[in-house]
Amino acid sequence: MDKKNTFIGALFLAAAAFAFYYSAKHGPRPAPPITPITQTAPAATTPSTNTATGPEDASSTTPAPAPASSATTARPVAQPAPNGVFAPLVPTDGSARIVTLGNDFIEARLSDFGGAIENVAFKKYPAVEGSTEPFIFNEEHTEPMLAFTQGSFPGLDRTTRYEIVSQTATEVVFRAIWENRVEVTRRYSIVPAGAPADKADPYQLRHETTFRNLTDQTVALPHFQLSLGTAAPINGSDPGTHLVTGYNTGTDIDFVTRANLQGGGLLSMVGIGSREPIPFKDTPVPLVWASVENQFFTTILTPDVPARGLTSRRVEFPSPAGTTRPPVGVTGSAGFDIPALAANAQASVGMDFYAGPKEFKRLSNGDIFKHDQDKVMQFGFFRIFSQLLLTIMTAVHSVVPNWGWAIIITTLSLKLVFLPLTLSASKSSKRMQKVQPQLKELREKYKDNPQKMQQATMEIFKANRVNPVGGCLPVLITIPFFFGFYRMLMSTAELRFAPFLWSNDLSMPDTVGHLLGFPINVMPILMGVTMIVQMHLTPQPSVDNAQAKMFKFMPYIFAFFCYNFPVALSLYSTINGLFTIGQQLIINRMKDSPLPAPVVAARGGKSGKGMKNVTPKK
Repeated sequence: MDKKNTFIGALFLAAAAFAFYYSAKHGPRPAPPITPITQTAPAATTPSTNTATGPEDASSTTPAPAPASSATTARPVAQPAPNGVFAPLVPTDGSARIVTLGNDFIEARLSDFGGAIENVAFKKYPAVEGSTEPFIFNEEHTEPMLAFTQGSFPGLDRTTRYEIVSQTATEVVFRAIWENRVEVTRRYSIVPAGAPADKADPYQLRHETTFRNLTDQTVALPHFQLSLGTAAPINGSDPGTHLVTGYNTGTDIDFVTRANLQGGGLLSMVGIGSREPIPFKDTPVPLVWASVENQFFTTILTPDVPARGLTSRRVEFPSPAGTTRPPVGVTGSAGFDIPALAANAQASVGMDFYAGPKEFKRLSNGDIFKHDQDKVMQFGFFRIFSQLLLTIMTAVHSVVPNWGWAIIITTLSLKLVFLPLTLSASKSSKRMQKVQPQLKELREKYKDNPQKMQQATMEIFKANRVNPVGGCLPVLITIPFFFGFYRMLMSTAELRFAPFLWSNDLSMPDTVGHLLGFPINVMPILMGVTMIVQMHLTPQPSVDNAQAKMFKFMPYIFAFFCYNFPVALSLYSTINGLFTIGQQLIINRMKDSPLPAPVVAARGGKSGKGMKNVTPKK
């Protein structure tokens, strides 16, 4: 029985070790920094007759260096890569007129080319550690956000210059004429500074595109796609494994990872998936919302009426000097259909567009986000534990404004909640160790009669108040919280650049130096030490040397796999281990009640009848 239980515990540990190995293999690794694209003004082009123009309110816009032409002009279109597997990047037109809408949280820059959002700056989140410059989403892109994607609606896409009809501090309206038949107006509004947080989210914009038939005949409109933006690696250490597009059909939520588009992999060798890179992936499903996201930031488009489908593509960014492996990101677009417009009729497409950080507390606000938009956090199988940990941490942080201390207090709070259970399990493990000699005698006496050995073993457990699976409970409790904490760290924007002690960023490894090129990460080393001490202090129920050695070796395996994980994970595990060490020291010093009479064994196969003492005579 004890071997069986030990095997179960070892199986859990082995599964956890394999999961950490897989995560470490596919987790963050050094990558070259991204070199920004130099923006260039377009060459002179022939005016287009696809749009109507009118006077522009120069006082309400920010002109680029080149003056805006009174006629509609076209932008240079970047050519696709020769193999067609990447969506091409397009620089901002130097002659574009830029309109800025902002509040205390974001600054959205909209261009009259395409009448769409060039990029959004997040004022609360710096681009790099210690910088005053904000992080900018969609800074390098294939399309402006909410632009008609290239080729989906010719005459209205990013090559078309719109008239700026009106602008206030919180709203702008663009206008264009399509084929001299349909007037198209694009209205954007933003939550003003100081607006009640329970009524609207400051990171969310409202957008409406209205089509009005100017003729006395029915006009059919093409199916079109709106860009969700382009997600790039957030820094030089981001390999892009968290770059995904996502969607919610109303019943299912799923994500298209960058790896789904690049082809290859082990499964492709057995016919699962493509061996070659995929130019794009269409997901023709109704979309309650669709997203493009990197590790900490996301855009989420939530249309008033479900969109028709999602298209996902990879994006190759310029290779930094001296490197040959360019960074790769993702881009996505949502498809829409508009019924044919009757004479002089009009139709609108309305939507909310969130561009901001992955903050669970914000996105889980059901009064504003009503369609499970918080699932962009991608907590996975252990999402209940991730959400619980993050909710507690956020509450603690509101009182103790330091994320490191919030992690420590959260960890200690959980340990106190589960203290009765872990104390019971520890005591059971201690008593299990004491009855091991008796169990060994039973195995020798009844080695040819497993049924009698099992019956006698259960009698010993009952007499000594030993729970045969009690020793596994601490492991079973710790593992889901550990994995939940790990998944939570992978997407929680609040921990980005959060300092604690010697670490400047709780979401990254706490490297303090290098030894012969090898990083010295302090907290994982401390975590490994606490696990080793904890293992030596905890009573080992098994007398099998091989099993005992395996358990003692597991702390080294965990420390190795967690070595390059975020320091917050090591901090959580270290505090957890220190508490357990103190708890175990107290338990080991506690006087335990003596064991009852020596081993009793069943005779005749009936429990509780004809029992005899099988303890060897001295």
